[in-house]
This record gives sequence, C-alpha cells and structure tokens, in this order.
Amino acid sequence: MIFHSLGKYILLLKAVFRRPEKWNIYRREIFKEMDSIGVGSLGIIAIISVFLGAVTTVQTAFQLVSDLIPKSVIGSIVRDSSILELSPTISAIVLAGKVGSSVASQIGTMRVTEQIDALEIMGINSPGYLILPKIIGAVTTIPLLVIISIGLSIAGGYLAGTASGATTSQDFITGLTTDFIPFTFTVSMVKAVIFAFIITSVSAYQGFYTDGGALEVGQSSTRAVVISCIMILFADYVIAQLLL
Repeated sequence: MIFHSLGKYILLLKAVFRRPEKWNIYRREIFKEMDSIGVGSLGIIAIISVFLGAVTTVQTAFQLVSDLIPKSVIGSIVRDSSILELSPTISAIVLAGKVGSSVASQIGTMRVTEQIDALEIMGINSPGYLILPKIIGAVTTIPLLVIISIGLSIAGGYLAGTASGATTSQDFITGLTTDFIPFTFTVSMVKAVIFAFIITSVSAYQGFYTDGGALEVGQSSTRAVVISCIMILFADYVIAQLLL
C-alpha cells in the first residue's frame, strides 16, 4: 500500500515537472500562488513568531537558576533555537494546516466536479497546470516567511526579556551577537525549501487523487495536513542529522 502510494506520488511529480505548454499562463498562476501562500500567510506567521520568541526567553530565564551562568546566554539560546528549529519547523507545521488543507481541497473539489477531466480532454497537462505554480510559489515565498519569522521571533524574545526583567537589553544583544555560526542560517533555509515542497506536493497529491464527493474532499484535506506534518518532522530529523 505504501509503495503503491509512493509510486503514484512519483509519477504525479514526473507529470508536474513536464515541459509547460505556455509559460505565460503558468507565470500568471505562479504570481497568484505567491500572493496567496506568501502574503496570505504573513499575519499568522508574524503573530506565532513573536510569541514563540517571547515564550522561549521567559522559559530559558526561568531555568537559569545558577548565578554562574551569564544572562547573555538567553540571547544566544533564543537566536539559535529560532533560526534552527522554531521558525522553520513550527512555521511549516502551521502552513501545512493553512496552505496544505487549502491546496488539497481546491484540487480535490476540481477532481470531484470533473474540472480536471475537462482540462485533460482539452489536451492540457493538468498536474503541471494545477500543481507546478503552487510548488514554485511555496518554494519561493516560504523561505522568505521563515526569514521574517526568525527576525520577529528574536524581536519577541528581546521585548519579553526586557519587559519582564529576565535580562537587560545589553545582555540580550551581547548573547545575540556572540559566537554566531552563519551555517545555521543556511540549514534553516534548506529546511524551509524542503518543507515548502513537502507541503504543496503532498497536499496536491491527496487532492488530485480524491474520489467521491464533498465528504471525500474533506477527508483528503485532513489526510494532507496529517501526512505533511509527519513528513516535515521526519525531514527535519534527516536534515539535522545530515547537516549538523
């Protein structure tokens, strides 16, 4: 069963990346998806990122019970955890719920209302036309969302730390700028690109092979979110094991 689904997924991706008939049509769809995925998700990502940074700062300060450990370590922990794990992974899981369910339900509805069959009768490569713009839109905008998330998470940590008295402004900035390893940002961007691909391709696969009616579209949407989250966590472990 797993190998059968994997085979169908690979064959669908092969059809998705086939040479497009007209790039002009695809270009318009790509910009539409970039707006929908990137701009449409900016608000939820911003809110989550600020609170993630704030919570990380408060909990780290609570665990620093020894006077021998400098308060500046709070800034270092918030920076590294935001870049390596919190911003890319939590953002991807949130986007799997928002973007993944939307992609699966859109394509699933088109399948059950026979719109995809109509596209194929017209000689259009339906997987490419429907799925490729979503993948390109996600792969280009989700890394940008992760960069914004990192900045807002660190800013949220700074505000929470200084407002609660857990750390001073100078200590936080000292920790933020001490012993920074630029490679961690590269790892974060690799995660963002791979997670973006997983969210859109898995969700599109679930929607494309929906069979039935409205109930099955809902089931495909739910399945897309669950499988995407599992795959994101698995990919997170693999990337960390390979790159760190």
